[in-house]
Amino acid sequence: MRITQGMLSNNMLRNLSNSYSRLDTLMNQLSTGKKINLPSDDPVIAMKGMGYRSQVTEVEQFMRNTSEVHNWMDNSDAALDKATKALQKLRDLAVQASNDTYDEEERKNIMEEAEQLKQHLIDIANTNVNGKYIFNGTNTENPPITTDENGTITQIAINSDPVMIEVANGTKLQANVDAGSVFKGDPNVSGDLFGEIDSFINALGSNDQAAIEQSIGTLDENINNVINTRADLGARMNRLELVENRLSEQEVIAKRTMSENEDIDYEKVITELITQESIHRAALSAGSRIIQPTLLDFLR
Repeated sequence: MRITQGMLSNNMLRNLSNSYSRLDTLMNQLSTGKKINLPSDDPVIAMKGMGYRSQVTEVEQFMRNTSEVHNWMDNSDAALDKATKALQKLRDLAVQASNDTYDEEERKNIMEEAEQLKQHLIDIANTNVNGKYIFNGTNTENPPITTDENGTITQIAINSDPVMIEVANGTKLQANVDAGSVFKGDPNVSGDLFGEIDSFINALGSNDQAAIEQSIGTLDENINNVINTRADLGARMNRLELVENRLSEQEVIAKRTMSENEDIDYEKVITELITQESIHRAALSAGSRIIQPTLLDFLR
């Protein structure tokens, strides 16, 4: 086959163009840190990258959900702790007032303290966190207990529906507690918590020692209700920690896999760039000798 000067020139220019393209690719990789900049550069890497990125986004959303569940649970546990202490204080007052040595005036003084503890329990039942009433189930916009300006309860409307939040793919955890079992109690067992506290307060006001002694048992039942609710909450908090640990591991694995798919090996790319630059310079040097001299070159 006959090789002409034109063929040599065209091949040289085509190869130089390919060399420039390779240099451009390596420079883009080095400046962005990514193997590809357009899906057309490598459709396989692009498709895998979309899947890995979706997985990372999903895990990060679940991590945000667990933070929301933590917020509910931590505040609920803190409020229930205060409720337990208030009920235990009421029980101590009941034991104290049941003493035969206490007269009517002393029991009325205890009654005033009991009334303040009742108001404290109402405030706990109406705990509001970030604009949400955490002890009113899914009805977070309204307080479970309403009172008049004197602090007298006018309505108890506790919503006990569970607030379920997805913390992992296909896994949902109940973020709230059953406030009905705490602040209203079981009508078949211990009745209404605030109703029983009112009975205790009325017994103190009327100096009814027998009724005061009976209040000790009902207060014990309500304390047990709170303790049992906290135990259930604690079990769910432990499970939430396990879910968080699993999500943290999934996040690390997903990000590492995405990095391996998309990110470049800097040492490798720098080596390839230096090699390509040397090849390109050598091609330019050789090509300058191959291109046919012009008439001007002979006239010089």
